Amino acid sequence: MKKVLIFYASYGGGHLSAAKSIKQFIDENYSDVQTEMIDCVKYVNKALDKITTAAYREMAKKAPWAWEKVYYKSQGGLLGKVSTTSNKVMAVKMAKLFREFKPDVVISTHPFGSQMTSYLKQKGKTNCILATIMTDFKSHEQWLIGNKFVNFYFVSNSSMKEDMILEGIPEDKIFVTGIPISNRFLQSYDKASIFSSFELKEGIKTILFFGGGEYGLGKDKTVAILDALADFEQIQVVAIAGKNEKMKQDFEKIVVQKNKQQTIKVLPFTDKVPELMAISDMVITKPGGLTVSESLASHLPLMVINPIPGQEEENADFLEKTGCAVWLKKNENPREVLSSILNDSIKLGEMKKSAEHFAKPNSTKDICSTIFSK
Repeated sequence: MKKVLIFYASYGGGHLSAAKSIKQFIDENYSDVQTEMIDCVKYVNKALDKITTAAYREMAKKAPWAWEKVYYKSQGGLLGKVSTTSNKVMAVKMAKLFREFKPDVVISTHPFGSQMTSYLKQKGKTNCILATIMTDFKSHEQWLIGNKFVNFYFVSNSSMKEDMILEGIPEDKIFVTGIPISNRFLQSYDKASIFSSFELKEGIKTILFFGGGEYGLGKDKTVAILDALADFEQIQVVAIAGKNEKMKQDFEKIVVQKNKQQTIKVLPFTDKVPELMAISDMVITKPGGLTVSESLASHLPLMVINPIPGQEEENADFLEKTGCAVWLKKNENPREVLSSILNDSIKLGEMKKSAEHFAKPNSTKDICSTIFSK
């Protein structure tokens, strides 16, 4: 029986969701494989995990400009050297897990897991196959540390592969599979039933608006977007406030003030995202790698908002350049940008075609098939 460790870290939800999708697919399709999912930072140091995840959350929410500096200066700068050194120290603690579990394969959805495993391979502490799943739309140097000991890199698009080849990564290590998503996005749904369950009308343009955001970034702009959407006729909106109770209250206030109870449905956190995407015509969201991948797999045009400087801005730039999305910038008027999309059926159709072109709906299956065919 093969043993597989799946590493993630709690910096944003995408790493965890990607890890869960991989684990679920392996568990359901490979009878001779044992899987274990580990938060690699929490495992080596719970105090460090608590401090660093809190720091990321606060920086992303209250000082995104600071996160931008951390993100870019970590590429080849002092922070990169500190990170490499600290990961070596943490890898010593991780060695205990490798001795006990004896993994044949390590799959990592976060750079820390890849770096620590690479170091242990270099020191002869493990001879496992190492697969790194990159969960954004542009490469970052932190993913490439220890690349000599990585057997597979799985990336979201061909531009990433080209950039990595220029960085000296062998082409035969890089696979353009997309970011892992749940197999629920591959299912067919009874759309009439979904419209009915959410008290929505069929035959009307439906906008799925992820307004909560993990850290509540850009709250005023987010509220202004829903306020603008409320003024459009012949559309209906599903506005998801997530776990952000204040955002939910502000959304509900707009619905009441503009008497839009029939056409705007405000939801808290929901596990019905695949179903809602199945009935939608467009998604408005922060450009996190996972939600974007789910939207593309559902062939939905995007309007991207409030990106965290660094990886999410790079995601937004990629999506805009490829024609899958319109990026609502800080100083732009939401009504004008929305009007340019919603009142232009040709543009919306072209964005939908681009989304379909860049979709990777079978990403999870393709990643697992590649790893286990070797």
